[in-house]
Amino acid sequence: MDASTSSSKEGTPEIVFFDIETNVPNRGGQRFWVLEFGAIVVCPQKLVELESYSTLIRPGDLSSVALRSGRSDGITRETVANAPLFKEVSDKIFSILNGRVWAGHNIRRFDCIRIKEAFAEIGRPAPTPVGMIDSLGVLTDKFGRRAGNMKMATLASYFKLGQQKHRSLDDVRMNLEVLKNCATVLFLEASLPSLLNGNCRGSSTITTRSRSNGKSLCREETSRKSPPTASIGYQRAVPYASRGSLEKMTEKVKNLLCRAQGNQPLNTILKHSHCLLR
Repeated sequence: MDASTSSSKEGTPEIVFFDIETNVPNRGGQRFWVLEFGAIVVCPQKLVELESYSTLIRPGDLSSVALRSGRSDGITRETVANAPLFKEVSDKIFSILNGRVWAGHNIRRFDCIRIKEAFAEIGRPAPTPVGMIDSLGVLTDKFGRRAGNMKMATLASYFKLGQQKHRSLDDVRMNLEVLKNCATVLFLEASLPSLLNGNCRGSSTITTRSRSNGKSLCREETSRKSPPTASIGYQRAVPYASRGSLEKMTEKVKNLLCRAQGNQPLNTILKHSHCLLR
């Protein structure tokens, strides 16, 4: 049974993650040309890849493509010199996009516009989605700037997913993995709302508490979970610095471990680890 048949029987549209690579206009009047298209079709219930497609595309003006790329896996003029024109692959691109939920990073403001332009240039109606998931907007709203910024490369590095290659098919697969990781973090936090600081949810900052002479001192860091970066004026307070505080912390650990006996292992570890970090 093919993917389209399976989707129609279940009554749920498939999700197509897609990405395009273009030239970078560097002078007045120069336009964008689509140089590569890549997409994966994903089952929304299981998040498994059902189909994939990628192709290089030769632009109408080869001189608009750089002779050398600043990226290690970037696209050069030689890379696309013998690739098909957009009109030669437009049927396949239309079939993989039309009538599905579109997903990708910053697709609303960039990729969707370039796709419409490319189809308009060859005199064909552009494919239309039944819904759209722009992970840039979704993650900005739900996950926040914990990684530092919302670039795909930064988010991938935050979750140790490797370096972004800036090639369409690699990038859409990385996009899906980033979403999976962000969703897992948010799910765990939602499962333990009483143990999390509500003021930090969806925010790019976190309040860190240190103890000095029995008083709580609060300040904000630039990142919620990522390690500190070399920013001006950054200084991390060290909690439990005194011996007395350390002994209190040790006793607290002992008490929590005793209370944890007999509970479900995963929930207990998550719950009490949050207690210790607060």
